[in-house]
Amino acid sequence: MTYLEILQSYNLTALQWVAIGFAVFLLGLSKSGIKGIGIIIVIILAFVFGEKASTGILLPLLVFADIFAIIYYIKHVQWSIIKKLIPWMIFGVLVGVWIGNDISEIVFKRLMAVIIIVSVLIMFYTESRASNKVPTNKFFAIITGFLAGFTTMIGNLAGPISNVYFLAMRFPKNEFIGTAAWLFFIINVFKLPFHIFIWKTITTQTLVLNSVLIPAVVVGFFLGAYIVKLISNVNYRRFILIVTAIGGVIMLFK
Repeated sequence: MTYLEILQSYNLTALQWVAIGFAVFLLGLSKSGIKGIGIIIVIILAFVFGEKASTGILLPLLVFADIFAIIYYIKHVQWSIIKKLIPWMIFGVLVGVWIGNDISEIVFKRLMAVIIIVSVLIMFYTESRASNKVPTNKFFAIITGFLAGFTTMIGNLAGPISNVYFLAMRFPKNEFIGTAAWLFFIINVFKLPFHIFIWKTITTQTLVLNSVLIPAVVVGFFLGAYIVKLISNVNYRRFILIVTAIGGVIMLFK
């Protein structure tokens, strides 16, 4: 099949193309630091392509956007946090590969919705305590890492989980964004072989579709980076909580 024939084989309507373009534009915004909107991206793509298939379409775009983020925020990385979380995230990914390969589409969707809602509740609880104390319990890092790895494999939904951790750690916004960028770049690259060879959700056809969507990611990223500069640390935290909550409710009732 030619490049154009592959794109036509998706049989997407004009409205669906607009929705997909908007979703990947939001992806660029998200990776630049406008956190919480990742849920909306997942919802849009899942609605167009199906829950499981959409994860393979989204992943290469995530890696592409991650590269922009790690370069842009290269001076704002907390490597000690990455070292704490990565081993448990990898374990979570492996569990997600095993479970996600066997569950039905409807269970897949419900699992994603439950994960989001629980994450949002945890985030609101964390903020409501109004404490400046940073958690040092190793168990907190283990649970967060595992859940982030599992959710990122199941539905590219680790954002709310990682947001909980970074909010609890009281990171300034640039350290929050820079550390998360490296963390997810490493994990997303690790996930690629599983999507290609086990789930088979990444194919030549999906990569062709990805190539058309890249410009929207780039525009979203640089617009988002500009917006982040204008937001204070306090308002940044509030924004993350509100947008994540809205996305979680939408996903639950989708």
